[in-house]
Amino acid sequence: MKNKKIVKVLVLLVLLITLTGCTHMLKGKDGKPVRNEETGQTITENIICKPTDKKTIKIYKENNVDIEKLPDCNNIKISGKYENLWNSLFVRPLAFAIIKVGEFVKSNAISIVIITLIIRLLLYSNTKKTLLQSENMKKAQPEIKRIEKKYEGKNDNESIQKKGQEMMMVYKKYNIKPLSGCLFAFIQLPILFAFYEAIQRVPAIFEENFLGINMGTTPGTAISNGNWLYIVICIILIIITFLSFKTNPSMNNTKDKKNDKTKDKEKEDEIDPTAMQQKMMGPMMTVFIGFMSFTLPTAIALYWITSSLFTIFQNLTMKRGKKA
Repeated sequence: MKNKKIVKVLVLLVLLITLTGCTHMLKGKDGKPVRNEETGQTITENIICKPTDKKTIKIYKENNVDIEKLPDCNNIKISGKYENLWNSLFVRPLAFAIIKVGEFVKSNAISIVIITLIIRLLLYSNTKKTLLQSENMKKAQPEIKRIEKKYEGKNDNESIQKKGQEMMMVYKKYNIKPLSGCLFAFIQLPILFAFYEAIQRVPAIFEENFLGINMGTTPGTAISNGNWLYIVICIILIIITFLSFKTNPSMNNTKDKKNDKTKDKEKEDEIDPTAMQQKMMGPMMTVFIGFMSFTLPTAIALYWITSSLFTIFQNLTMKRGKKA
């Protein structure tokens, strides 16, 4: 019960932060979002600093957005005019970090890679605990299933109480803490949104070209305009995303049959609905993320590729440590 309450509080906290402020899309006279026809990017109204691209400046002026009062992107501050909790805690600090590191390495695209790696390193301990929890949960599954089968159809208070007690004993035996397995998901979601908004609201990021690729351009638009270079980004993202799920211990359901006690147990594992769901989750999520990569700015794809590469490295490191 205590863990459920903590999870609810965390969910409410994430919703509070993410819903107290967000990017405002610029809308034209017809009420529809204004897009940059060249890049496919939806234009943001509440940008943090001045754009320098002539076409982008023209779009803002045509839609009566005053950008003259905005600072240059290299002069943005970590704590500008207070807008809301979300922008103050996530968007502005992240945008500031990307720009300042970008000035040092002479590229905001490389800065996104560096900032992503720094964030993942800071979260390493938490993600490691999440993976360990997944491993422990897999080990505990046979006992959990026996308990569920034992109390199947028993809805009286005494049975529910005994089932809960036996479940807690299994959790304690395998050192399972359900809350710790959820923390990384709660943390990663606001970070992803913050990256998206920082990219959308800082012209210096979405106007930059890196290795012939514009950071604000959506691959779908680029490909439809005949620039097939962007499909390489999507292919790399799909492959790396798939590998990040494939190397994840909780989704890798390959079995060492030599360690199984009987062939009957092997057959039982093969038709296990939970195992099948976990096995399908990786490919399904890969397809979904791959599809989304065609509609989001390339800078977001760069963030996701970097984060997924770190995930693969972390999974393989833990796997080798486990074998050792």
